[in-house]
Amino acid sequence: MSSSTINQVAGRQLRKKTSFKQSVSNSLTMAYRGVLKIRRTPEQLFDVTLQPIIFTLMFTYIFGGAISGNVQNYLPVIIPGILVQTVITTSIVTGVQLREDMDKGVFDRFKSLPIARIAPLAGALLADTIRYTIATVLTFTMGYIMGYRPEGGLSHVVLAALLVIVCAWAISWIFAFFGVIARTASSVQGISMIVLFPLTFLSNAFVPADTLPNWLQWFVKINPISHLVTAVRDLANSGTVGWDLFASLIGAAVIVAIFAPITVRAYMRRT
Repeated sequence: MSSSTINQVAGRQLRKKTSFKQSVSNSLTMAYRGVLKIRRTPEQLFDVTLQPIIFTLMFTYIFGGAISGNVQNYLPVIIPGILVQTVITTSIVTGVQLREDMDKGVFDRFKSLPIARIAPLAGALLADTIRYTIATVLTFTMGYIMGYRPEGGLSHVVLAALLVIVCAWAISWIFAFFGVIARTASSVQGISMIVLFPLTFLSNAFVPADTLPNWLQWFVKINPISHLVTAVRDLANSGTVGWDLFASLIGAAVIVAIFAPITVRAYMRRT
């Protein structure tokens, strides 16, 4: 029996004794590892730093005059849309990096450690909330520089930001599942974009739903991304809480309830 196999067996026996408290502690440690990876390779943040700036400038000046008459009137429409689109798209990275770590044998090395088996997976998902927070702050900052002044006030802007981060974390479980079952990181990204691309662009993120063809409006109105965008707009622009906020939270809870167990089960089989 090789030394690596002996270490894995020993690690597996020690993991059986881990308590819930230790599992949480191990997950937080792994999340800290993810934060250190970001600090050592800051190019990982290019998507969450450049995308909000480029997309906000591009979509605002391209569609602003045509949809709202001028840029200033379009900012309350586009900033929440760009925020949701950017943060939700960022959640794809969770699955891609998870698949890359598994391909590199990182998770094989974790098997020999006396830690909870779920810790590497949970830690990766927790660490990515840092990315969502950065994207959120930059999007609102860019909007403010361009003249966006949310009438809902700072407290409701913070609530809107938290809502988007929570929903993005929930959706990241879907892409984590893809990351566990897919064969390559590129296939994870391809599958994820096929799922996300129509959801984000066939929503009310960039244009009002009533400006679209009748046959397309029904999909836009039931699209969960549309509900999230509307909830963010209600909070940031008017400081109101509507059904769309509760629909978004219910949707996030349903996603976690479905995909967290099957992702963990698939992850346990692979590790």
